[in-house]
Amino acid sequence: MCSDKDELLDAAAADDDDAEYYYCSDGECGSGGGGGSDEGRDELVSGRDQRYVVLTEKDIHERQEEMISRVSAIFSVPRESACVLLCCYKWSISKLSDDWFADEENVRHSVGLPTNVVCVPDCPKLTCGICFEGYAANAMSCAGCPHFYCHECWEGYISAAINDGPGCLVLQCPEPSCDAIVLEDMINSLTKNEDKVKYARFVLWSYIEGNKKIKWCPAPDCTYAVEFLGDRNYDISCKCKFSFCWNPLVKKMQCGEDAHRPVSCDTVSKWILKNSAESENMNWILANSKPCPKCKRPIEKNQGCMHMTCSPPCKFEFCWLCLGEWSGHGQSTGGFYTCNRYKSAKKEGLYDEAEARGERAKNSPERYMHYYERWASNQTSRQKAQADLQKVENGDLSKLSYVLGIPETQLKFIPEAWSQIIECRRVLKWTYAYGYYLHNKAKSDFFVYLQGEAESELERLHNCAENEMRAFLPKKGKKENNENESSRSLQDFIEFRVKLCGLTSVTRNYFENLVQALEAGLEDVEATGQPASVSTSSSAKPPAKGKLGQNKVARTSSEDPDGR
Repeated sequence: MCSDKDELLDAAAADDDDAEYYYCSDGECGSGGGGGSDEGRDELVSGRDQRYVVLTEKDIHERQEEMISRVSAIFSVPRESACVLLCCYKWSISKLSDDWFADEENVRHSVGLPTNVVCVPDCPKLTCGICFEGYAANAMSCAGCPHFYCHECWEGYISAAINDGPGCLVLQCPEPSCDAIVLEDMINSLTKNEDKVKYARFVLWSYIEGNKKIKWCPAPDCTYAVEFLGDRNYDISCKCKFSFCWNPLVKKMQCGEDAHRPVSCDTVSKWILKNSAESENMNWILANSKPCPKCKRPIEKNQGCMHMTCSPPCKFEFCWLCLGEWSGHGQSTGGFYTCNRYKSAKKEGLYDEAEARGERAKNSPERYMHYYERWASNQTSRQKAQADLQKVENGDLSKLSYVLGIPETQLKFIPEAWSQIIECRRVLKWTYAYGYYLHNKAKSDFFVYLQGEAESELERLHNCAENEMRAFLPKKGKKENNENESSRSLQDFIEFRVKLCGLTSVTRNYFENLVQALEAGLEDVEATGQPASVSTSSSAKPPAKGKLGQNKVARTSSEDPDGR
């Protein structure tokens, strides 16, 4: 018996080592809910070096069948009995084998597997224990126990149990004093097709529910599951293009929220709770009014432009987003719509009363509104970018390929840029939740600077992918028949490709460094007591991965095509 147990465990271990699946490591399988095609992004490698693997229902079914076959062979039990044993032991071969070889009879009794085979009584008719009608022996069945029921009663009993939920996997004989379990072969022979399908799905789900390292993707209608293999980065990008956090906060549970690096699950939980409590008020405030920074009168925003002018006699011109003076919004500040600082006054001493009020009320609705508005705006931009990526993949690439005479395989840099934009919008969105709960002044000042630089990098990449690519798409009703125009357009497209690839690389590096710095708690500021220096001087290489507090943020001429 011990040799059988060793054989079973060795076989299971060998299966885990030799199996090959599509695994994903950091940066693979797409990012942030976007990510082009799966081809080229998934690599067939050993699971020991990867963070997670995305499983299809077919993968799960194959794993189950392999385990059932092994248990059936080693324990010398029918397939259906092996399936019930694994379901009851939550598909843990090691625990099942320990208990089975220690006391087989006790395991059979606890699960409900009969030890002896029950023969059909030799009599012309049997009485059903439910409807009390007499039936021929071939019209009666039992669950391996002495209690026989007609097939019609069995069908109703089993169907009701299946419709009640996954408890049907441990369905027992209708006789209250009997614990004999109903096996899958009996269910398949006595129930309708729809009940068979439901039961098979419950068996499939039991494998996921019983495994602490495998969870279903929480996206609506997604049929993929994720097996987590790492122990640090919990952000998951499913093949359905939905990203979420796998972090197991409590036993058998996970965070399940959208992927939110660099913000902790605890911060996300607090932020979402606050949003739910404040959302109704904030939505009305954001949609309707803000106080003029100068005269404090409420102003309703009734147009799309961010340039606001207070009514006479004030006539103060300011930015709707940051409430700063409009004259201070130009190229020197990163553009007209890249406001990311929260200040009660633009200049020290200019608005003493407003500054004092802000210091006394750091947790006021105004402060929350600042962060919530930018958090929500980046979420909206991310959703728009996801729609733009889908548009690129479903039509724009083929149009570009036709117009420029370039194979679509050479245009993958475009969806890769959009995937990076989607991921960066996700990160930037959550940095505002990070900033809301950051109250250390030195860290907050440095964080605001890093956040502003990240937003500036992302805006340049987003603008290039969104606006500059349009020039190469054919206009409606027009075709490029001129050979010189085609040649010139191709050269322009080559320059566009160099620029977009450079911006994608620089933005990716900067955001990777930003995430690492925030996850480390801006430790460089903690160590020195003041913000670490960050240089924007030119360099021959893109910024290396590391902590933003100690590495320079470098840009080359090709990485900064706008010359800024």
